[in-house]
Amino acid sequence: MEQDTSAADPSVDELRARYHREQQKRLRPEGMAQWGELSEELDRDPFVEPGFTREPVVEETTVVIVGGGFAGMLTAIDLGKHGITDVRIVEKAGDFGGTWYWNRYPGCMCDVESYVYLPLLEETGFMPTEHYASATEIFEYSKLLARTFDLYPKALFQTDVTGAEWNDETLRWQVTTSRGDQLSARFLVLAGGILHKAKLPGITGIEDFEGKAFHTSRWDYGYTGGSATEPMDKLSDKRVGIIGTGATAVQVVPQIARAAKEVFVFQRTPGAVGVRNQQPTDVEWFQSLEPGWQHERIVNFTQAVTGAQPEVNMVNDGWTELLWVDTQKSSSAEEAEELERIDFEAMETIRRRIDEIVEDPATAEKLKPYWGKHCKRVCFHDDYLPAFNQPNVHLVDTDGRGVTEMTPRGPVVDGVEYPVDLLIYASGFEVTTDLTHRLGFDLTGRDGVTLSQRWAEGAHTLHGVLASGFPNLLLISLVQGGFGTNFSHLLSESAKHVAHIIEACADQGIIEIEPEEAAEEEWLSVLLAIGIGNARYFQNCTPSFYNSEQQAIDSRAARNLTYTGSLLDYVGYLERWREDPDFAGVKVLRESER
Repeated sequence: MEQDTSAADPSVDELRARYHREQQKRLRPEGMAQWGELSEELDRDPFVEPGFTREPVVEETTVVIVGGGFAGMLTAIDLGKHGITDVRIVEKAGDFGGTWYWNRYPGCMCDVESYVYLPLLEETGFMPTEHYASATEIFEYSKLLARTFDLYPKALFQTDVTGAEWNDETLRWQVTTSRGDQLSARFLVLAGGILHKAKLPGITGIEDFEGKAFHTSRWDYGYTGGSATEPMDKLSDKRVGIIGTGATAVQVVPQIARAAKEVFVFQRTPGAVGVRNQQPTDVEWFQSLEPGWQHERIVNFTQAVTGAQPEVNMVNDGWTELLWVDTQKSSSAEEAEELERIDFEAMETIRRRIDEIVEDPATAEKLKPYWGKHCKRVCFHDDYLPAFNQPNVHLVDTDGRGVTEMTPRGPVVDGVEYPVDLLIYASGFEVTTDLTHRLGFDLTGRDGVTLSQRWAEGAHTLHGVLASGFPNLLLISLVQGGFGTNFSHLLSESAKHVAHIIEACADQGIIEIEPEEAAEEEWLSVLLAIGIGNARYFQNCTPSFYNSEQQAIDSRAARNLTYTGSLLDYVGYLERWREDPDFAGVKVLRESER
């Protein structure tokens, strides 16, 4: 007879108290300031040959796009479909791909199904090899997109934008770069910065470490040996430390565990790790798909993970199973209590899986996440938890404090020094910091006012796309914009919206477009109304980039909200605005009126 274990399950009250204790351990008064930046050496691009030079480009163009990831590429592609090909793309990296250019660490792959994540599969005819595409495949696909839509002649790689200034006389943006380029553009599109700027934990003495160190987005295969697809043969005699237990570490740890002499995983907050169930693509199924299948599948996935519960769950994976019920929103105390119970049960499933896999009970307990399922990005992986059964893998739990001290030999936790040869920072990217900080330059708009000055008390935008005081500037950003589990869905819809605005201006002879401040305030009221509905939930979350490390909400932070409702609802706002022929809430100047 099976043993009844239900009596051992914690009650809602016990879990609520446990969640609160775990949250309180991790609160830091410095909030987002606890993170630091990569030094010039750590930020060096390891994937290009040093010494690259070229002649400066001096030209006039219709559009300058900052960023060569999916957002920038899709914007250029959509513009091309509208007949606007006079485009220049400025990109810091050595090729297209954005995040997928930088993230080449071993084991890296997308956690969203490849058939809904990789954009324009029908247009390119590309078939992903697996349900969850590897970073190597996504990077190669980025290059395929660029070749298919002839983007390479438009790109300026290994180039940073250093400034952008609006000229009221010429009605153009004057853009300067680190290569001496001088670009004059009618429209400026900022399509960088969402997952662009790598960050480091603020550890006392971090600069004193004398061993080898790098961020996962700057992986040094020269030191580790191997490649993203080959074993790291130079680590067999090395002690390796990894700081971080989020989506990156979940993928890296199993790979390091197979190669290194010893591995020390430094944990501040346990990640939630569900079943990934990776499988090769069923070729016969893929070839049988009817035209229009990808958009339908993308929308279906977004419906499922935002609680819309479509009649048929096309993707049917860990994401859609775990997030099927939207537990953030409630209209009554009774409903809130029921949704809280559902949330607890979902995370209990995650915690029970740890007990089933990890052999050492003490290690298993430390690996259990005690936070709500929407508080941090849930991970899905089949090899992370089993890695802790290997004798060379050691979990160093910091009880919520994180590593706070570093010696020349390695991290210190609870007075114990952990000497390592290699230290890997799996600490992710800045997400909710100031946009200009993530981009690496400031903009000067109308009347000499910079974006950082205009947004000193928080952002001012219409839909997160147009900004008053900055004519002909278009943003693709989380700041007052949308958000979704499937980032490429957000980027695709944002790029479509930006391209539509530029095309409409070209068709109608509009030489200047800018939102009215009243329309921006109206949009802010929408963001606040949606945000209030989720505030109670996120108030009880463990600190993360989702809630800006639980930094105190002031008037400035309140303006920097993201649309936290369904991505499909956000897209609905964009579509309804586009259908209005009068550019509601926007001031325009036509050539005939000048």
